[in-house]
Amino acid sequence: MQRRVFLKSGALALVTIGLSPRFLRRAALLAETRAASRGKTLICLFQRGAADALNVLVPFGDAHYHELRPTIGIAAPSREGGERAIDLDGFFGLHPSLSALAPLYQRGMLAPIAAVGSPSSTRSHFDAQDFMETAAPDMKSVRDGWLNRLLTVSSADANARLATAAGHGTGALRGIALAMQHPRVFDGAAPTVALRSLEELRVRAGGADAARLEQLYQAMDADLVHGDGSDAAEATRVLRAVDPDRYVPANGAQYPNSDFGRRLRQIAQLVKAGVGMEIAFADVGGWDTHVNQGAATGQLANRLDDFGSAIAALVADLGERMADVVILTMSEFGRMARENGNRGTDHGHAGAMFVIGGAVRGGKVHGRWPGLAPEQLHEGRDLALTTDFRAVFAEVATRHMGAARSEALFPGYAMDQRDWLGLV
Repeated sequence: MQRRVFLKSGALALVTIGLSPRFLRRAALLAETRAASRGKTLICLFQRGAADALNVLVPFGDAHYHELRPTIGIAAPSREGGERAIDLDGFFGLHPSLSALAPLYQRGMLAPIAAVGSPSSTRSHFDAQDFMETAAPDMKSVRDGWLNRLLTVSSADANARLATAAGHGTGALRGIALAMQHPRVFDGAAPTVALRSLEELRVRAGGADAARLEQLYQAMDADLVHGDGSDAAEATRVLRAVDPDRYVPANGAQYPNSDFGRRLRQIAQLVKAGVGMEIAFADVGGWDTHVNQGAATGQLANRLDDFGSAIAALVADLGERMADVVILTMSEFGRMARENGNRGTDHGHAGAMFVIGGAVRGGKVHGRWPGLAPEQLHEGRDLALTTDFRAVFAEVATRHMGAARSEALFPGYAMDQRDWLGLV
């Protein structure tokens, strides 16, 4: 039987048992879109507090690195292994607590970026985070977030159409943040969702019928949905159906038992649930290491172990879906090149990012290294900037998410594709 004849005959049969034409339209669209390519997903992870780039992506090959960090520097790799940097290319290495990410680099899925960040000179956490989330350094008049603008300028893809056809999707679910509050990066005209966890939504919404969902979401102090009432009611209904207690990660993925690990586990669940999510956002704090930062062990090492293990579990859990997913990590700025008197690091300038995905051109460290000699440091104290973070955002938005007008994403930024790093 030809496919079109089958669909037509099946639709007529369904009419005879009283199913609505709306259901038939959804069924037909679902059949058409299943054969289409899967939509793309972007997962953005914000390390709030300014992660120490020089101990995350360790430039052990720079002769000045260990001079600047006599007690907190990470030892260069050796055949003996131990608490040493994980060699990437003979010059850069990963912190030993990021060992879970090393296989992704070897498989060509992980692209670290050195000396990347904001051109703003601010050392304020609050301003720098706002500038990164709006993608408008030093422009405090810009109020909307760059991910919201991305949702606005990007065309609807097969992922969103499939979710709508199946009766699972809503416009607000294109952008979902798992965070303590609605993040600045999602502020703007496009409806989005922010929630602390799927479990909390289920508990808060337990026993509510559809007629009360709109009133319910308005009472939630998590600032659940930025959108109109229909967006909120539909988003709440769909998310309540995603039961985190019954979710079993695939491929042996083991998430750490931490807030960050649980958030990434639920992001994986949402990707697989087909709710129409195009962009996911999660943040994790604890990166402000002024005192007793530690080297291969200690405060920063513990944070990196949780961070790397959770990301590795997410990648394993998504499996083949990683062909359509890019994970982008970021922090508001880096930290001072020289360790301070408290065996920690103070606020700095350039930082590091990771781009991870099945289609990412990984297996190499991207970006131009500026050096750590005294005359090479920014303001005589910090790692200098060689890649504007907006170049990374623009490349991912355009080449991965298919944004047709990426210049509209970055107010005041003269975008030049020659600044892109060839990440995707």
